[in-house]
Amino acid sequence: MKYIIAFLFIISIGSIIMGFALDLHYSEKLIGGGVAGLVFIVFPIFSWYRWKDRNVKDYLLTKENLDKMREFNDDN
Repeated sequence: MKYIIAFLFIISIGSIIMGFALDLHYSEKLIGGGVAGLVFIVFPIFSWYRWKDRNVKDYLLTKENLDKMREFNDDN
């Protein structure tokens, strides 16, 4: 999966760079397509890939997690 993400990232960045570097009548479409690819395809797939095995409750500010943080600060 990480190779697919890297490949899509390189394609999107390449499209943006080619849009700026080449003087074509569709350069703005290359830039827009690259940005849209990053925002709507690469970033969501990357986020899903990084968070798929994690428990979201560990990152929420619940009473239990706040108590754990207070205990940790008191120990230090």
